[in-house]
Amino acid sequence: MLYLEEFIMDMSWFNEMEKRIPQGEVRTRFAPSPTGYMHVGNLRTALYTWLIARHQGGKFLLRIEDTDQGRLVEGAVDVIYKTLRECGLTWDEGPDVGGPVGPYIQTERREFYGKYAHLLVEKGHAYYCFCDKAESAEDSGDFTREADPCRDLSLETAKARVAAGEPYVIRQRIPQGGQTTFHDAIFGSITVDNDTLDDQVLLKRDGLPTYNFANVIDDHLMGITHVVRGSEYLSSAPKYNLLYEGFGWTVPEYIHCSPVMRDAHNKMSKRHGDPSYEDLKAQGYLTAAILNYVALLGWAPKGENSEREFFTLDELSRIFELSGVSKSPAIFDIEKLKYFNANYLRQLSPEDFYPLAQPYLAQAVKTPSIDLELIAPLVQGRCDTLLDIAPQADFFDALPEYSNELYCHKKMKTDEANSLEALRATLPVLEALSDWTYDAIHDALVGLAEKLELKNGRIMWPVRTALSGKPVTPGGAVELCHILGKEETLRRMALGIEQLSR
Repeated sequence: MLYLEEFIMDMSWFNEMEKRIPQGEVRTRFAPSPTGYMHVGNLRTALYTWLIARHQGGKFLLRIEDTDQGRLVEGAVDVIYKTLRECGLTWDEGPDVGGPVGPYIQTERREFYGKYAHLLVEKGHAYYCFCDKAESAEDSGDFTREADPCRDLSLETAKARVAAGEPYVIRQRIPQGGQTTFHDAIFGSITVDNDTLDDQVLLKRDGLPTYNFANVIDDHLMGITHVVRGSEYLSSAPKYNLLYEGFGWTVPEYIHCSPVMRDAHNKMSKRHGDPSYEDLKAQGYLTAAILNYVALLGWAPKGENSEREFFTLDELSRIFELSGVSKSPAIFDIEKLKYFNANYLRQLSPEDFYPLAQPYLAQAVKTPSIDLELIAPLVQGRCDTLLDIAPQADFFDALPEYSNELYCHKKMKTDEANSLEALRATLPVLEALSDWTYDAIHDALVGLAEKLELKNGRIMWPVRTALSGKPVTPGGAVELCHILGKEETLRRMALGIEQLSR
């Protein structure tokens, strides 16, 4: 029949596809679906996949799995590109850079899946199913092979119905009886009874593949040697193995990672307000800190690095070993991430910190005469996240209302009365200063304390309070005077004297 003749002629096409597959190198892929934001678990998968390739001198591929058209979110592909680039997870092959085994977007590979599905039918490992089942029934898992009369149709009969234009799907033919064993780098060898596996749909009525079929075809044709995915796919792995075996292909190494959890009982979920990578960035976390922390969610370094916590991406690529990946779920602790972030912020040079801090400083301080570069070093050591900057610096812009109780400090031995005396003594000293520099202000205030035979704190604390109206400030009295400038410093001190005199 014509169909069979076309099929036989097409075998040369399959042979050509095999010739395209790169050999002799480690090849990994990150294959996200553009269905929304990049959650922490996705980022970890991308990171581990990238690290495996880089550690072994292989190739890292980006593939967009967009066959689930109903769930696509506009702009999600751009989020994927942006996130990976910001994180330094560069790809060697992908939709935008090309490569020897493209296209790298699944909907652009649509013709491939139909051919391989029909090939699998010819090999006896799949069959045409004409049963009229709604997608909801398929998705619920209610459609068992025992209820499918199409499984027992002869290939000739099935082809005749296809040729007649009857709608169909192509289902995987799971062996009856027996067991299937697959190996995972983290969980070891796992054996399941074939009777527990369903004859899953491989090719839908619209000609598009299901996820479970497309990723097997693409992984083989792209020469993928290591497949990293979440442990929720462990139950599908036996069916993947049977597909590889049905085609006569080599099974890649599976690396199933346990989930990232919000707590001991719940997975992270956007629905429950758990943050995505973009959320964390918006909350003031640095990309380097996020990556470092995410790397340790389910993986631990070995040997001489076993006690270390902080790693650059380059260092991770050198030491990452699969033996360090844990079977146990990892709990995402925002306080732990905050600890990592604070460390990264403190380690930045002033030149690197200021461009990060400037937008937050500008948000809090709009007075043109205030030099934001002078404030940045004062807040750098006091931040857990970049969002901590603005609340610390807002008093530079406008003096808040404050209580006289702020002048009372046990350690400094100050109270309202002696604070008023200190401000009255300090005001003319600062008025007389012609050189408004840090050193000149410092020497003037310290010199006044010496002259009055007082400890420095008796002068510095009242001045700092009058200038800031806050119990805690970045920088002390000298820094605040210097940054605020002479005119504003004198104005605020006069206000302090007036407030304490009431």
